[in-house]
Amino acid sequence: MTIKTEPRLGEFELLVVLSMIQVGDSAYGAALAREIEKRTDRDVSLGAIYKTLERLEAKSYLTSRIGEPRAERGGRRRKHYRLTSSGHRTLVRTLEDLDSMRQGLATPIGVAGAL
Repeated sequence: MTIKTEPRLGEFELLVVLSMIQVGDSAYGAALAREIEKRTDRDVSLGAIYKTLERLEAKSYLTSRIGEPRAERGGRRRKHYRLTSSGHRTLVRTLEDLDSMRQGLATPIGVAGAL
């Protein structure tokens, strides 16, 4: 058996990357936090989001750009994020691992009373 040594995303990294895909080209920290909160029903701190975005960018899984100032007076610029091809490959590997682990379970996960 060959052991895979390519990197994988951790749980919170996976949530952040999937929320980026859901949000699209307007992906910035607060929008990602709202998306994760909406879809997972859990509280997410902006600090955790930004730390994770920094870590993913350092790994070259994301790129960022500074957007135009917001329309209101004194509007700040937002930092927008985009998944790189390396980040996409890592996402696919991570999802493949999860799918592989779910295959063959005697009791389907998510069924009331299971486990």
